[in-house]
Amino acid sequence: MDYSQSHFLVSTDQNRLDIPYMHQCLSEKTYWATGRLYETVERSVRNSMCFGMYDTEKDRQIGFARIITDYITFAWLADVFIDPDYRGQGLGKWLVECVTNDPELNPIRRFLLATKDAEELYTKYGFTPLPEGYRYMQRMQDVK
Repeated sequence: MDYSQSHFLVSTDQNRLDIPYMHQCLSEKTYWATGRLYETVERSVRNSMCFGMYDTEKDRQIGFARIITDYITFAWLADVFIDPDYRGQGLGKWLVECVTNDPELNPIRRFLLATKDAEELYTKYGFTPLPEGYRYMQRMQDVK
């Protein structure tokens, strides 16, 4: 699926993704994936539904969002980023809009994400904090 706006493109075509660029952004420019290994980025992309954002005039990737899903009952939105040189243009909003309006993800019953600094953005697209007492649990391992 492709979405276009001006000279920007959002695409779910994994063949367009620039894995080295994404690894650099995730491992060096995000608080949640600092130090993530190249192989981890590559494998996580291969096993997820991905949305790449591109500047078609400069022929380069400038953003990304990854969804882990069974396509009907559950989805987890992860690894959302916009290149620092492109922030402040509404592209992050548009990327999240493309994700939340994508027909393949439309029937999802529970769509989750975690954020430290973008609650306001995600609230605009129907995400709300989990209710008090919700039993969210995790199992962590020291893997990059």
